[in-house]
Amino acid sequence: MPQKLNETIAGNGKNMVEGFSTGMMGNIEKSILKKADLFDNSIGRYIMRAMLACFYLTLGTAIAVGTGNSLEHLAPGWGKFGYAFMFTWSLVMIIYLNAELGTSNMMYMTTAVHRKILSWKKALAILMTCILFNAIGAFVISWLLSYTGAFHDVAADHFLVTAVAGKLAKAPLQIFVEAIFANMVVNIAFFVTMRMKDDAGKVISIVFLIFIFAFLGFEHVIANFSSFSLAYFASGGNVPGMTIAAVVINIVLATLGNYVGGGLIMGLNYSWLNNGKTSYSD
Repeated sequence: MPQKLNETIAGNGKNMVEGFSTGMMGNIEKSILKKADLFDNSIGRYIMRAMLACFYLTLGTAIAVGTGNSLEHLAPGWGKFGYAFMFTWSLVMIIYLNAELGTSNMMYMTTAVHRKILSWKKALAILMTCILFNAIGAFVISWLLSYTGAFHDVAADHFLVTAVAGKLAKAPLQIFVEAIFANMVVNIAFFVTMRMKDDAGKVISIVFLIFIFAFLGFEHVIANFSSFSLAYFASGGNVPGMTIAAVVINIVLATLGNYVGGGLIMGLNYSWLNNGKTSYSD
């Protein structure tokens, strides 16, 4: 184990079992320690990786809604197919460029606390910092994209505007439940890529898995940072139903639902499943 990672563990006052778990859980534990080491020793770099996650996510959203808008005009009803397929490449960029995504960190940080790798205070600090700078990254790049030809003064019937208006019109329970499923799917994609060695297989898996939540319109709080910001700036603030209250309700409920799906169902559950004295492990 690298010296800095040993220091990270010691600094948190935790007694670790010698070595890592094997398989997928071992990869998760190593990732947790890398994240904690970066956060402790180079917070500026951690912040930049969090902002980059939404740079990539917003770029993916931009090409996805652009494709969806074009297809919808050519063949009504097909816009969501184009949108969902192109949006999947956001996570490909995030995973392969090692950016820090808040919704995957819900899984990592919950696992970290359950396995006593990090204290709950340190895990929460890492998670909240990641989510905050995901939001700032989405806001900044969306503002910049609004000055490009593709997103300068978009029409009220643009795929982006109608999609965001639809999100803001959802009932609270629907937002919460859809958010659970959204982050289950996202973290399944992370789990699957940990088990694969072939890059082509990883990319194909990410595309097919993320297509599920994108096509079904599930609620992902970090993705909503991007789509809400881009819709606001690109339309000049003319998004039906976009009020402060509606945005706050969506963000809060999506965050809570995402945590249930990613943090509890995928993170805590799989940490517990792989913590028993059996040979059945991931």
